[in-house]
Amino acid sequence: QVQLVESEGGSVQAGGSLRLSCAASGYTRSRYCMGWFRQAPEKEREGVAILSINGRAPLNAYYTDSVKGRFTISRDNADNTVYLSMSSLKPEDTAMYYCAAAPYCGSASWYQAGIFDYWGHGTQVTVSS
Repeated sequence: QVQLVESEGGSVQAGGSLRLSCAASGYTRSRYCMGWFRQAPEKEREGVAILSINGRAPLNAYYTDSVKGRFTISRDNADNTVYLSMSSLKPEDTAMYYCAAAPYCGSASWYQAGIFDYWGHGTQVTVSS
């Protein structure tokens, strides 16, 4: 049974920073993709940052344009946890953030929610102006 457990999100003022974590258990693949989507009220779920992983080595990191230079996705091999470090947060980053895992992703598919077969329950990030 695969489980993805996100850390608590939080509320910060614009310009602030937060770090989310997602701990994966039961995922036996050595090569897979894992990362973060978000969904704001009345908006579609959006791919934020995804890491493709092969064994202990990250292969590629993908980011949506609006977070490039502000967000960093990383992985702790020891406990199979993926982190999303968010800085220079903006009110438009306010959303429910979801951790997700997929058996495969590439540059043309990483942002497509439909290819991800495991999801966390979501954690709220609120950025006030």
